[in-house]
Amino acid sequence: MAFLFLNAILIASLATFAYASDPSPLQDFCFAVNDADAAVVAEDFFFSGLNKAGNTSNAVGSRVTAVNVNQIAGLNTLGISLVRIDYAPYGLNPPHTHPRATEILVVVEGTLYVGFVTSNPANPNLKNKLFTKYLYPGDVFVFPEGLIHFQFNVGKTNAVAFAGLSSQNPGVITIANAVFGSNPPINIDVLTKTFQVEKNVIDQLQAQF
Repeated sequence: MAFLFLNAILIASLATFAYASDPSPLQDFCFAVNDADAAVVAEDFFFSGLNKAGNTSNAVGSRVTAVNVNQIAGLNTLGISLVRIDYAPYGLNPPHTHPRATEILVVVEGTLYVGFVTSNPANPNLKNKLFTKYLYPGDVFVFPEGLIHFQFNVGKTNAVAFAGLSSQNPGVITIANAVFGSNPPINIDVLTKTFQVEKNVIDQLQAQF
């Protein structure tokens, strides 16, 4: 009986190890094409334009130019993508999350104040922890998968950063847009209870989105 029990533990352990990471690819690349007879060409792995600044003339003063599987079909199944982020003076890439990717960011121009907030602690008496850093050209910072993070240009000149993400389609949820700008809107009673404010405050916030 003990032998069978030990065997069961061993099998469970091996199964855990077997699924500890993604399996190795079975082919060089894999992506869908509209025409079954279409040939794969170099352009399927190519994107041009990250040398061009994004238009930061918007409310937050930043622009993200994404290069993921929607721009490069050859990224399908490869688990990686890239973005360029442009910031006007005092421009902000507002608090957001990537539900499917860790992000590694490098600053190439300007000075950024960046940070991320941890998930809820197991102890309800503790608060989420904020990690922040001022970044200068050549500095690198990592935002763990799924955690709320941001970047703010603290300089009087434009800033530029590039970031790699560990997914072909990392997704993005901008917190303020999702909470105050959803369609249909979240019930105002939910929001007043959540933020402990009067309804007129929520009305003002929703009007921004």
